[in-house]
Amino acid sequence: MHSFTLLVAAVVAAGLALDYWLLLRQQRHVARHRNAVPEPFRDRVTLDEHQRAADYTLAKIRPTWLELPWGVILLLLWLGGGIALLDQWLAAVLHQPLLHGTALILTVLLVSTLLELPFSLYRVFGIESRFGFNRTTAGRFALDLLLQFGLLLLLGGALIGLILWLMISLGSWWWLAAWLVWSLFSLLLMWLFPTVIAPLFNRFTPLPEGPLRERIEQLLARCGFRSQGIFVMDGSRRSSHGNAYFSGMGAAKRIVFFDTLLEKLQPDEVEAVLAHELGHYHHKHIRNLLLLSFASSLLLFALIGWTLTQPWFYSGLGITNANPATSLLLLLLLLPYFTRFSQPLMAWYQRRNEFQADRFAAQQSGAEPLIQALLKLYRDNAATLTPDPLYSAFHDSHPPAPLRIAHLREL
Repeated sequence: MHSFTLLVAAVVAAGLALDYWLLLRQQRHVARHRNAVPEPFRDRVTLDEHQRAADYTLAKIRPTWLELPWGVILLLLWLGGGIALLDQWLAAVLHQPLLHGTALILTVLLVSTLLELPFSLYRVFGIESRFGFNRTTAGRFALDLLLQFGLLLLLGGALIGLILWLMISLGSWWWLAAWLVWSLFSLLLMWLFPTVIAPLFNRFTPLPEGPLRERIEQLLARCGFRSQGIFVMDGSRRSSHGNAYFSGMGAAKRIVFFDTLLEKLQPDEVEAVLAHELGHYHHKHIRNLLLLSFASSLLLFALIGWTLTQPWFYSGLGITNANPATSLLLLLLLLPYFTRFSQPLMAWYQRRNEFQADRFAAQQSGAEPLIQALLKLYRDNAATLTPDPLYSAFHDSHPPAPLRIAHLREL
C-alpha cells in the first residue's frame, strides 16, 4: 500500500479515536456530576435546572456516536471511486473544463450535506423539540436549507470557479493569487452579511426608544464605539436560545440582540453582555482573528500549491485522472482531519480573548450584572456547568462556566 495512503488512513483513524475518547470522557463526566450542583452555583441554580442541562448535553452527544463514523464512511465513498465516477459523468455532460470542475466540487458538497441531513433533522425536531428549544417548522427548515444551497451555488460557485481559473491560468504561482481572492472574498462576506445575507433568514428591527436604548447608547459613547445601528433579531422564530453579536465591518458594524435574549435579561444585564462584546473590539480580537485567518490561509494555500505538484499525492489517493477540480476537492475533504489536532491551540486563544472581554465588561458595567446574565443564559440554554476539561479544551471557544464565573468574581 502507498505510504501516503497509510498516512491518510492513520490520521483519519487517529482523529476518529480521539473524537470517541473525548465524547466518552464528556459523557461520563457530565453523568457523574448530574446529581449535584457545583458548589459555586448552588445559591443560583436549582438541582432540576442542573439536571436538565446535563440531560440536554448527554442527549446531544448520543447522535454524534453515529455521525462521526458516518462522516468517515462518506469520505471513503468519495475517495473510493465516488469522485472519479462523478467526474467522468460530468465530463461527458459539461465539456467546458471550468464549468465541469465547478460543478464537480459543488455537487460533492451538496450531496454530502444532503447525506448528513438526517442528523440535523434529528437535532432540531428531536432533541431541541424534546427540551423545548425548537420553534421552527418543517417548512421554515426546508426554506432555510434552500436558501443555504442557493447561497452556496451563487457565492460558493463564483469563488470556486475563480480559484479553478487561477489554477489553470497562472501555473505554479496560482496559490498566491487564490489566497488574495480568498481574503478579499472573506472581507466581502463580512461587509455583505448584515445588510444582504442575514435579512434573507431573519427580520431585523431597530431597538425601540426607551431606557434600554439610552443605556446602550451611553455605553457606546463611553467606549467610543460607533455602529450603523442597534437591532433586534427575531431569533424566536426558530429557537428559544438567546444570543447577541456584532456583524459587519468598519462603519457598517451592527449590534444585534436576539429577541429571546431581551426577554430574559434585565437592562443592566443586557448592558453587561454588550460590554463584553465591545471588549472584543477594544482588545482588537476581531482584527487579530482576521489577520490570523489570513496568515494561516496563506500557509495553507502555499501547502496546497506544493502538494498538487507531487505525484504521490494523487497516486496515494487512487486518482488516475488528476485535474485542478479533483485536486482541490480532495484537499477540502481531507483538511478537517489533518487540522483536528490543532483545535486545542485555537480554542485556548479564543478562551483567552473571552477572559479579556469579560475584564473589559467588568470595568465598564460591573462584574455582577455579567455574572447574573451568564447564569441566566447557562440556565435558560441548558448549558452544562460541569463539562469535561479535556473535551472543553478541544471543542469550546468559551471558558467553562466555573472558570468564567470565578474569574468574574475575582474582578
